Amino acid sequence: MTTNITAETGGNSAGAQRDGNGNGGKGKKDGVRGGKPAGGKRQLSYPVVLLIIAGGLVALSVLRMITGSDEVTSSGQYASALAAAVPIGLAGLGGLWSERAGVINIGLEGMMMLGAFAAGWMGWQHGPWVAALAGIIGGALGGLIHAIATVTFGVDHIVSGVAVNILALGVVQFLAKLQFGAEGSAASQAGGNDKQSPPMEDMPTFTVPGLAEGLQSVEKHHWFLVSDLAGILGSFVSNVSWLTVLAVALFVGSFFALWRSSFGLRLRSCGESPIAAETLGVNVMKYKYAAVTVSGALAGLGGAFLAIGVHIYQDQQTGGRGYIGLATMIFGNWRPGGVAMGAGLFGFMDALQLRGGGPTVHALLLLVAVLLAALALWKLRQGGLIQAALSGVVAVGLLVWYLVTDTVPLEFVEMSPYITTLLVLSLAAQRLRPPKAIGRSYRRGQGT
Repeated sequence: MTTNITAETGGNSAGAQRDGNGNGGKGKKDGVRGGKPAGGKRQLSYPVVLLIIAGGLVALSVLRMITGSDEVTSSGQYASALAAAVPIGLAGLGGLWSERAGVINIGLEGMMMLGAFAAGWMGWQHGPWVAALAGIIGGALGGLIHAIATVTFGVDHIVSGVAVNILALGVVQFLAKLQFGAEGSAASQAGGNDKQSPPMEDMPTFTVPGLAEGLQSVEKHHWFLVSDLAGILGSFVSNVSWLTVLAVALFVGSFFALWRSSFGLRLRSCGESPIAAETLGVNVMKYKYAAVTVSGALAGLGGAFLAIGVHIYQDQQTGGRGYIGLATMIFGNWRPGGVAMGAGLFGFMDALQLRGGGPTVHALLLLVAVLLAALALWKLRQGGLIQAALSGVVAVGLLVWYLVTDTVPLEFVEMSPYITTLLVLSLAAQRLRPPKAIGRSYRRGQGT
């Protein structure tokens, strides 16, 4: 007896056959033909990724030497970037779970709001770990609402996501008044009001003894490349929140759950071809519900991270990070590693706002100008005259801006994460490969 199994595992969907003895057939595996993805584009190998990282480090070190902007590779900048990247990355990872199962989730912002409020509500009474758990539950409830609307009732995914965002904003503002702003209540007496919760305890952090101090000492010498590497590594071993460690574990766990387990294979098949998955006995509704609920839980933990990081819940605390998380998921091509890289990039830009990054952004103008000039030459070599011309014009404009100024306005620094979002997505658009059945309505029994 032969069973045809269809599943997406990184490239295009491909059939693989197994006989009754469990022996693999000769179907295409992982969407790869002759060492290349089925779409014809080569995937980056680990050595290539490491070379790219090393090249980026060298570029930042050279930039620091030319511009004199030490913040480009300082441990303080990267510690702030790490803290800013975690909630964005968790939101992006949540979107990945949902969309790999075929459900578009632009309600991540609202789910983060629910998680942040739940964390503030429970945190001031029971501590940061209970706050994190409450954030997970709050976000999961938002994900469950989105799943009921989209999976059970077939509501358009975009409409449902927008509704979740609007609903969450109203709910948390109402509950904040009720829980924190009620006159004479314990919360108001502890420092809460209509816009924020009372303060909670600090989340524990860890520092690697000896290594952290040694890296800080090397960083202060400002040696080429060595001090830059020490500054970046120092941010990962000094005063790191345990929630950050948990976030890293969730990224690793998500990779193994979605790409190295039968559960993940079935879940991703629901996003590629739910009808085919149903014919093979997969309970598509169950997997979609599980994916969207997990998506909300991860986004809720991202919101809780924001509240725990500043010890209180505040109104409008998420500040659009759910949308940026959605952008990291798209930039990361619906893969955990790509989401982590995108979150790091956007976290770095977001951290510039916290550290008065006008001079740092000014230094980065030179780096972006050089990169765009290289892109223009590459596009010109490939025959893309229009893209080459546009990249060249922007590169010249940024170079002129860098040469005639000493810093950039604070308003531009505040816009830099969103400008980076648009720039990165525009450059990555041609390499994106979303799940095939994403956003499509599904009804139980379609495959029978």
